[in-house]
Amino acid sequence: MKNQKIIAIYGKGGIGKSSTASNVAAACAEAGNKVLIIGCDPKSDSSITLLRGMRIPTILDLLRDGIDVKEENVVFEGYAGVKCVETGGPEPGIGCAGRGIIVAIQKLKSISGNLLKEQDLIIYDVPGDIVCGGFVAPIRKGFVNEAYIMTSGEYMPLYAANNICKGLSKIGMPLSGIICNSRNASREKEIVAKFAEEICSQLMAFIPKKRIVQDCEREGYSVMEKAQDSDIAKIYRKLGKAILENGKRNIADSLSDKRLRELTK
Repeated sequence: MKNQKIIAIYGKGGIGKSSTASNVAAACAEAGNKVLIIGCDPKSDSSITLLRGMRIPTILDLLRDGIDVKEENVVFEGYAGVKCVETGGPEPGIGCAGRGIIVAIQKLKSISGNLLKEQDLIIYDVPGDIVCGGFVAPIRKGFVNEAYIMTSGEYMPLYAANNICKGLSKIGMPLSGIICNSRNASREKEIVAKFAEEICSQLMAFIPKKRIVQDCEREGYSVMEKAQDSDIAKIYRKLGKAILENGKRNIADSLSDKRLRELTK
């Protein structure tokens, strides 16, 4: 029996976590693995490209509507058999999104039977960075066993990644790797690889910026479904395989702001 991988992907808002998470989920499912993606963003868009643009009901929305939530109400099968769930979030300006994640996941556990146990890979697509303690809920509650950070080679995403390292270290959560989603910054791969090395981690993948990713998303598809033979699809497959086979987990160091500036010059 395979060791179950339950991962959370963190990173600065807008860095491409949802796109990467959905494509990695699809790549791993294509390879014969049972995969579940749990979107933890109030925008509920982590699974949309796996479902050909369909936005699914969220656990928190249904609970707010007083519905007796069943598994079939919130678990949908997407491309390549990927199971998709969206936790949703609180109403704008009301409540804590982190607390909402806890409530939603606990509800999912209570209604899902063997769903969570049967998966080879569960991906938590977590919103924003770790500045708000609520967003470490999947880790604090023991929902996940691995954490990855996504960044680009620009200063602000790296600054956020560095803060996430500090947060993970404070709660004793090892880091399994860094994923670079390129923004075509100067010396980007070199900078992110060096950052990963200096925090005692590893660069899992360098994902080049390709228009095809955005084009597929606009049409409501993942790259894995719409552009299966593209170079970028091959990179997602390689990243998915690397995550499934990865055994490296270290408590991450963090860099001083001065060193971070030096690194990105």
